Amino acid sequence: MPRGDGTGPLGTGGGAGRGRGGRGLGRRGGPLAAGPGGYCVCPECGHKEPHQIGLPCVQQKCPKCGAAMARE
Repeated sequence: MPRGDGTGPLGTGGGAGRGRGGRGLGRRGGPLAAGPGGYCVCPECGHKEPHQIGLPCVQQKCPKCGAAMARE
């Protein structure tokens, strides 16, 4: 890695989720990370509530119908 940019010589790193420069999927900043904001939505009745930081939507019950909520 001549300039410390994560590219390195041909054939190493650079792929999705590989090496230092790779951009993987998943938690903490990946394209699938939901972030702190947003809403939890009931898949049964459509009720929406603001997402609470530190509490996954699937662990919340809908106050109207009691179904497990999902992240919007």
